[in-house]
Order: sequence, then C-alpha cells, then structure tokens
Amino acid sequence: MKQLRLRQKKTQQQIADECNISKSLLSKIENGQTSSAIATLSKISKVLDVPLSWLLEDNPEQDLVLLFKSERQSKVGDEHMGYSYELLANRSRYTGVEPTIVHVTPKNINLREDAYTHTQDEFIYILKGAIELFYNGTKHFMKQGDTAYFKGTKPHLFIPVDNEGAEVLTLFIETND
Repeated sequence: MKQLRLRQKKTQQQIADECNISKSLLSKIENGQTSSAIATLSKISKVLDVPLSWLLEDNPEQDLVLLFKSERQSKVGDEHMGYSYELLANRSRYTGVEPTIVHVTPKNINLREDAYTHTQDEFIYILKGAIELFYNGTKHFMKQGDTAYFKGTKPHLFIPVDNEGAEVLTLFIETND
C-alpha cells in the first residue's frame, strides 16, 4: 500500500483526509501494525484506485488465479471488528468483484455495534450458521442458504445470533454509481 501511495506521489495525510481516517491509523495499516476493517480498506482502495484485493493480498494480477484451500490464509481482525475474512481470489483491477468468506465472530466475544459502509455493493450467501443482517436500520434474520444483495453505502453489519459464529460468502461488487 505504501509503495502504491508513493508511486502516486500522495502523502499519508492526503490519503487519510480523503478516507476520513487519521494519519496515524493509515501509518499503522501501511506498516502492518494494526488490522483494519474491510470498510476502511475499501475506502483506501477507492482513493488509491485499486481493487480491495490488492490491499488484502500481495499476489500479482493474473488471468487465472488458483488459490487452494491449504494455501488460503484467514485474515484475522481483532474481536472488536466482529469478524475475520479470507480472500478467495486476487482479481484483476478491471473485473469489479471481490470474493471473500467472512467469519462472523461468535456472539459471546463479538463487541461490534457500529455498522459499516463502503463504496461497493454486496452480495452475501450464508454458508454456515446464522446471522442477523442489520441493514439501513432494520434487522433481518438469515440462516444457511439465505442470500441478500445490497448497497454497501447504506449502514450494515453482520450480527451473530449464537456462540457458534457464522460463515458468509461475500462478493463485493464495484458499481458505476
């Protein structure tokens, strides 16, 4: 991320201001000293004009991306974020879709209450467990096999319903809005 920012001749303060985050937080993210919410990384990717996957993975862009389960690493957030995630493919900057698996933290350790927003639309498919999808002020109970498509610009949050947690296939979809 730092190399990309420097190539674009932008300062940390410029990026931080455009993302509405502190310069200190941006510095810690760039140096790997803190994990960050996908929503924050989404804002940074938008400002840097790169796919979210470029910030989540270090693999170069390719026509075919094979990512075997044994090689996929979970990106662990802290308990306050309420989830960890796995990037399923490092996509081309031109395709517009970011596939991930979001691991929703079990209810007994999930402290997240604030909803997220980001620029991409989102499609979700509940792979395992159940959640309440908080979307734009309303909660919707969702269980394994249920799907939803929504605007990422509206406040949303995956709320755990039990201490088992949940797994959610999430596609972040770049739109031209």
